[in-house]
Amino acid sequence: MRFKYRADHVGSLLRPSELVEARKNPATASEQLKEIEDRHIQRVLQRQKDLGFRIFTDGEFRRGGFMSDFTDSVEGFDNGEAIARDWKKAGDRKKEDAGATAQTVRLPGVVVDKIRQKKRLTGHEVPFLQQHSPGDIKMTLPTPNQFPAIAYKKGLSDRAYGSYSEFLWDIVPIFKAEIQALASEGVPYIQIDAPRYSYYIDPKWRRYVEEQMGVDPEEALDEAIRVDNACIEGAGGSNAVVAIHLCRGNNRSQWYAEGGYDPIAEKLFSLLNVDVFLLEYESERAGTFEPLRFLPPGKTVVLGLVSTKLPEMETADQLLRRIEEASKYVPIDQLALSPQCGFASVLEGNLLTEEQQWRKLELVVEVARKVWG
Repeated sequence: MRFKYRADHVGSLLRPSELVEARKNPATASEQLKEIEDRHIQRVLQRQKDLGFRIFTDGEFRRGGFMSDFTDSVEGFDNGEAIARDWKKAGDRKKEDAGATAQTVRLPGVVVDKIRQKKRLTGHEVPFLQQHSPGDIKMTLPTPNQFPAIAYKKGLSDRAYGSYSEFLWDIVPIFKAEIQALASEGVPYIQIDAPRYSYYIDPKWRRYVEEQMGVDPEEALDEAIRVDNACIEGAGGSNAVVAIHLCRGNNRSQWYAEGGYDPIAEKLFSLLNVDVFLLEYESERAGTFEPLRFLPPGKTVVLGLVSTKLPEMETADQLLRRIEEASKYVPIDQLALSPQCGFASVLEGNLLTEEQQWRKLELVVEVARKVWG
C-alpha cells in the first residue's frame, strides 16, 4: 500500500474559547452546542484545506477528550471516582527533557458495573464531516487498551469484572463494531489512539503493570496487540487505511512516560495488523530511529517530529535532517510527517495558541512537499 497522506496530523485541534465555555456550561442547550460545534468544524476544515492537507478531521470538537466518545457511549462508569496518575509538566525543552515537576491528573470514570452500549461512538460525528469535508476524512478512536489501567479500580471494579483482562475483552466488540461501521460508511482513514503502549517502554510503568496490576508486562503487551487486532478485524475487506498512534502522554502539554520504542518495536511492527504507525519522535524521550528497522515492507511510519506541547517553532531544516536520519532505517517511500500528537487530547488543549498550532501544521505541509512532492 502506498500511503498518500504524506502531510498528516493526529486529529485533535485546539478548541476555541467559545466552544470550551459552552461545553463546560451546564446551561448550554444541546442545539446551541451543536451550532457552535458545526460552525467551528467548518472553519477548521477550511483552514486545513488552505494549508494544503489532503486528509481532514473535525478536530474532535464534539468530544470532551480524545477517548470520551467511548465513555459517553456506554453505561457502567462512575464518574465520581477516579484513579490518579502522575504527569510531568512540559516547560522549555531543556527542562522538559530533564524531567519537570510531577503533577497529578485525575482521569474521569471508574468501571463499577458491566458496560452496556447505549449509542454508537462516532455516529453523531461522521455525517456532518462527510458532508462538509473538502477531501478524505480521518476518524479517530481510542484503543480498548486505554481503559483497564485508568478505569479499573480494585475494590470497586472487581464487583463487575474479576480481572483487568475480563474488562478489556468486554470492550472489544464495541470497538470492532464501530470500526466495521466506519469502514462500511466509506471512511478512508481510521486511526486508533494507543498511548498505553508506552507502559511497555518505560521501566517505571512496566513495574506498575507488574506490581500494581499484577500482570507480567510481556504478557500484557501480547494481549494488547491481540486486542487491537481483534478490533481491526472490523475493517476487513474494506479499502480503509487503519493506523495506530503511539505517544507518551499529552494532557495539557504534560507527559507521563519516556523511553525509546526498542522494547516493543519488533513485536509491534510485525504482529499489529495496521497499515500505518504514527509515532511520537519530537523529543529525546522517544529514543532513536533505530527500532524502525523492524518495519515490514508495505507499511508506513508517520514521523511525529513537530511538538504539540511547546509553542517554540521547529524549522524546516531541522525536520529535513531528522527525516533523512530516519530514512537510514526505513525507505523514504515508507515515511510521512506529522506533529507528535494532537493539539488537544483534552478539552482545554495544550499550552500554545491556535495561531501557533496552524503555523506548525503549515510547516508539516511545507516540509512534506519538499520531501515527497
